[in-house]
Amino acid sequence: MEISPTANPPVCKIMDYGKFRYKQQMKDRESKKKQHVVKIKEVRFRPRIGEHDLNMKIDHIRKFLADGFKVKVTLMFRGRELAHQEAGVELVNKIIEKVSDIATVDKALAAEGRTIVTYLTSK
Repeated sequence: MEISPTANPPVCKIMDYGKFRYKQQMKDRESKKKQHVVKIKEVRFRPRIGEHDLNMKIDHIRKFLADGFKVKVTLMFRGRELAHQEAGVELVNKIIEKVSDIATVDKALAAEGRTIVTYLTSK
């Protein structure tokens, strides 16, 4: 097996290929264990949400951020609500303002069809 092909002369080693592949797989498995995968939690809102419901969902956002998750804030429109998107944008900005002490906006507001989406991460 060729160990260092760029060296002059190239370095080769006689070894069991099956054993070599097994050790490589073990190294790969160990490196995967050390990787940190960021999970995303989604919290959905509607434009005409009540004040108490809004506060409850903001508390959920705070809990998710404290637990180390990213949060996807989704505002969904139905029917004629789509004509008043500015009210939806105001609501999302209000949500961002209420959690601004522990969160930053990871991705700015984006309109995707009948939804407005933004991502929050903890500071």
